[in-house]
Amino acid sequence: MSWLKTRIRRFIAFCKTPKGSVIVASLIVLLVLFCMALPKRLFLTPTSYVIEDKDGNLLAASIATDGQWRFPAAGAVPDKFAKCIVAFEDKRFYVHPGVDPIALARAVFQNISGKRVVSGGSTLSMQVIRMSRNKPRTVWQKFIEAFLAVRLEAGYRKSSILRLYSANAPFGSNVVGLDAAAWRYFGRPPKQLSWAETAMLAVLPNAPSLIHPGRNRTVLLAKRNALLDRLASMGTIDSSTADLAKLEPLPDKPHPLPRVAPHLLERFKKEYSQLGVAQTRIRTSLDAELQQQVVNIIDRYHRNLSANGIHNAAALVLEVETGKALAYVGNVHTPRSDESENQVDMITSLRSPGSTLKPLLYAAMLTDGLILPHTLIPDIPTQIGGYMPQNYDLGYDGAIPASRALSRSLNIPAVKMLQQYKYQRFHPYLKRVGIHSLTRPADFYGLSMILGGCEVTPWELAGTYASMARTLNHYERYHANYNPADYHAPTYLKNDAQSPEKGTERASIIDHASLYFTFQAMNEVMRPGEETLWEQFGSSKKIAWKTGTSFGFRDGWAVGLTPAHVVCVWVGNADGEGRPGLTGIETAAPILFDIFDLLPASGWFPAPLDRMVQTAVCRESGYLAGPDCPHADTVYIPVPGHRSAVCPFHQTIHTNPEGTLQVTADCIPPDQLVSAKWFVLPPAMEYYYKPRHSNYRELPPFAPGCQPGGESRVMEMIYPKDNARIYIPQEIDGQRGRVIFNAAHRKDGTRIYWHLDDTFVGETQTFHQLALDIPTGPHRITLVDDKGVRISQRFEILQK
Repeated sequence: MSWLKTRIRRFIAFCKTPKGSVIVASLIVLLVLFCMALPKRLFLTPTSYVIEDKDGNLLAASIATDGQWRFPAAGAVPDKFAKCIVAFEDKRFYVHPGVDPIALARAVFQNISGKRVVSGGSTLSMQVIRMSRNKPRTVWQKFIEAFLAVRLEAGYRKSSILRLYSANAPFGSNVVGLDAAAWRYFGRPPKQLSWAETAMLAVLPNAPSLIHPGRNRTVLLAKRNALLDRLASMGTIDSSTADLAKLEPLPDKPHPLPRVAPHLLERFKKEYSQLGVAQTRIRTSLDAELQQQVVNIIDRYHRNLSANGIHNAAALVLEVETGKALAYVGNVHTPRSDESENQVDMITSLRSPGSTLKPLLYAAMLTDGLILPHTLIPDIPTQIGGYMPQNYDLGYDGAIPASRALSRSLNIPAVKMLQQYKYQRFHPYLKRVGIHSLTRPADFYGLSMILGGCEVTPWELAGTYASMARTLNHYERYHANYNPADYHAPTYLKNDAQSPEKGTERASIIDHASLYFTFQAMNEVMRPGEETLWEQFGSSKKIAWKTGTSFGFRDGWAVGLTPAHVVCVWVGNADGEGRPGLTGIETAAPILFDIFDLLPASGWFPAPLDRMVQTAVCRESGYLAGPDCPHADTVYIPVPGHRSAVCPFHQTIHTNPEGTLQVTADCIPPDQLVSAKWFVLPPAMEYYYKPRHSNYRELPPFAPGCQPGGESRVMEMIYPKDNARIYIPQEIDGQRGRVIFNAAHRKDGTRIYWHLDDTFVGETQTFHQLALDIPTGPHRITLVDDKGVRISQRFEILQK
């Protein structure tokens, strides 16, 4: 110990001398230079954008900006390639410090003896430095490479150096890196290559020009086989394996890289800077097998759709629990067809959603207690301001249960419901559930919002339905409470960080029971092309689904869900051209169900009974049963349904003993009065409801002398409504059109006398329609029936 202390004292004393100070300072400078000799990133060359599925299978890749196929390094170097490249290039790789003195001495001797460059003596570490610097190969550069190779070995593990080499070595033509080479020459990832294929790639960086098809094939084959023999002699592989490997042929030409998800690749390129990922290679959440199957379905349907001038289609499959995309087909992939705009990613494109937002309104109104699941909604000709919605079939039911209106996708009941809910409330509600594309104020969209008078993307729409399904799935997990984090946007990244779980809450945007009844209503729609009793087949999956068709037949939608998956399909033309027959039920729904056939069955949502109550509901109207309701069923309804209205359509009337005439106590003795509970719709609703419901009983007429006063509700104007503003377009022949007035009367055969601005213009009986040519300006229409009942209202004819 005293000897060591003496040495230390002498060294400190030496450092204090001028000569010692210079030497120590020089050593410190050299050490600093040594440490700082390498940049933080060795390779700054651009890399290809690469997307893989959840298991690492290549989905698509794009060439780097410098024209090279250069994949970012990913994972460890396959064991076969590591053994091949070390055996071929640097057999003492694992023991030297970056420079191999034996290899250098051998190279100098061979080069002097041969009077030419026979061997370079570069180690793999030196080659990594040379590739990163890309400098002319001189003796001085060789010395710098050796110095930096030692520095590389000091800061990197051997496995990392191999990884750098395999990712940046040239493999002929414009192929750089082992991953790109494996896909270009063999159509497979490096880990799936045989010994012969791996050996061929190991010899290429030494002479990358050998890969040109039709040239140097004999030389390349000889080098590959020689490496296989060396591997056998080293005991890496046995002799029989080497012999069999030498029988494998060399690749004839480069393989095209997979293009299973080209639109997602382009999306990744656009969003790369915002994703915060470390490199231009990502592991997505997609399932390569499912992705290819969905692509095949889209291509199969596209062949038929294109005959009708429908050139584009897209499909998205989400996993409900995580919101991750399992399949992402942004469009039909036909690279040679530029006119059809198949390069446009329709998954992220804003399109009119048609009727696909109707379930959201139904769920919102159930949550707020404004309706019950089967509440009757008016379905009659409607004009609200200058807006006149129409059903797809141009017919009217008079009144229809809300659930049935949803399953049949009727437009007028939807508008009536939104009019009650208020579009000013519906607008922020849509944003809360995940529709963030509504960038304009609510007044810009108005009531047409519910019929597709706005724009959404399939990505947002599918994500919204996934959030709804996820919330209902978690009913038991959170003990009938809600986690706000269940509403989140979908993702296509495998390792995307999900929103952290927040504390549960008692209330939510949509309650569990309302979600359950909404999905039940969406499940009642008959599948396209199926028999009426398709549900009875055991193999049929229970799916909640909704279609949508935009105005002008420009977009066909179908969105469906189960507890495990959401599928969203869009069909149309990217340029917005409408086509006859381009409807959701005809074009998108068949694709939807073919995709669901690929997915495993997942049962159905459990009924959230803790969020329901049993109560008496009027069988005929779907409202809470009132005292006049004769048929009340005790059923489950959402808890907020207790706030909904009592049935307004049942009333108690008095008839004669035969029940054929209405009477009052003023015209017959009180002991002859018979009380009856009667289902009575307003005249306009009754007019359309009665032909579709043979069991509907009209009110009996009043007995002579028993007519009470003030019975104006026997007659109602259907069109136009009071204070309507009407524009009359020109007909096909160029003549100015006429206004079709329409009224309903409770009593068949009644005559109605029509007056326009106090001038008699005609009379009708039974069917009360009248076509009038009316000048522009304000007017008043007055109707008087043959009993003297009178209604009158104003309207205005617009000039333009």
